[in-house]
Amino acid sequence: MAAYTTKGGAAAMTVVVVGAGQAGVQTAASLRDNGYPGRVVLVGDEPGEPYQRPPLSKGYLEGTADAARLTLRGSSFFAKNDIDFLNTRVRRIDRDRKRVLTADGDELAYAHLVLATGSRNRALPVPGAALDGVFGLRTREDADVLRDRLGAAQHVVVIGGGFIGLEFAATAAKLGRSVTVVETVGRVLARVASPAVSAHYTDLHETHGNRILTGRTVTRLLGESSVTGVEVAGNGPDLVLPADLVVVGIGVIPNTELAADAGLAVDNGILVDECLSTSDSNVSAIGDCAAHSSPFASGPVRLESVQNAVDQARCVAAKLTGETAPYRSVPWFWSDQFHTKLQIAGLANGYDRTVVSGEPGAFSVFCFQGERLRAVESVNRPADHMAARRLFAAGTGLHPDDIDDGFELKRHLASAG
Repeated sequence: MAAYTTKGGAAAMTVVVVGAGQAGVQTAASLRDNGYPGRVVLVGDEPGEPYQRPPLSKGYLEGTADAARLTLRGSSFFAKNDIDFLNTRVRRIDRDRKRVLTADGDELAYAHLVLATGSRNRALPVPGAALDGVFGLRTREDADVLRDRLGAAQHVVVIGGGFIGLEFAATAAKLGRSVTVVETVGRVLARVASPAVSAHYTDLHETHGNRILTGRTVTRLLGESSVTGVEVAGNGPDLVLPADLVVVGIGVIPNTELAADAGLAVDNGILVDECLSTSDSNVSAIGDCAAHSSPFASGPVRLESVQNAVDQARCVAAKLTGETAPYRSVPWFWSDQFHTKLQIAGLANGYDRTVVSGEPGAFSVFCFQGERLRAVESVNRPADHMAARRLFAAGTGLHPDDIDDGFELKRHLASAG
């Protein structure tokens, strides 16, 4: 069993990063950007070079973005920046000895450990979920299989009306496939956006030929070896939807098993403090797997976004190079569907009032809790989105009554500054 140390022969300066997604790769890169002198080891358990996930449901699936454009950082970057990238799986953390044990039988000694283990798709808990033709969409391998299957699919059903489900449905429609989206609650995007945005995206998909069924629950998938139908109940008569391709997008589960087995505090994510340290000060957690405090939420929150992954990685890298500061980044998200871009700044939860500004097809929804602005959702209004991010970062106030016909957030921000 080999034990890896720094090139100087001691593990006192080694940072091991577990997870080679957006958060993990950014951590390694930012450590070098900040002049970290010790050994940096990045461990990823997916084959090949680290890649970005957002294009998988859009350009990559559609065929307008090839595999090379997915790459986050290639082997030349790791070599140039003296980052050791290992394709293997970490099976255990030994916090007493400050080592991680890999599936290859090696040990990696660390001075600091960064867990960027991400998340995995939530499984569909109904009979027939294991039939051929039923897929999730999270990895490049998933997208490769779906791209091949879409070419021959006649009846496509998407289970889940969140970002991934709707982005896949939009891409499938652009490729000439008609899709039925089944959502359990009363509207699509209910977990992440306001009713006005949900209504807009329902209309958008139906205009492009997709069928949206809300308030419906999938009770089972039909078929012998391959899926042939989806049985749906609720909000009307029971239905059997013909299906030869089913995509399941019903949320994700944070990968916390390594942390939990090591005795770290876990609750819907690896619990971290305001500087992203776990219950062990020698271990940090970032990205999809981490539950952190935020000035934009009333309690610990776990965010699944590129922005959060990148900003938390930079925060941890700064901490490890002597510039410790609380994580206070403004959360923001985006989704591309058809010709429409949705951009959200802030967190649209806990709001009790919305004010809409703009026109059909290009508008922003301002979400307030009392008189406090919680989020700004912008559909084809990029200037509003950028202004909203600056507004939240600066702590500039906005009252619901300030928003009238012709309101421009950029102008309000300028006058308030």
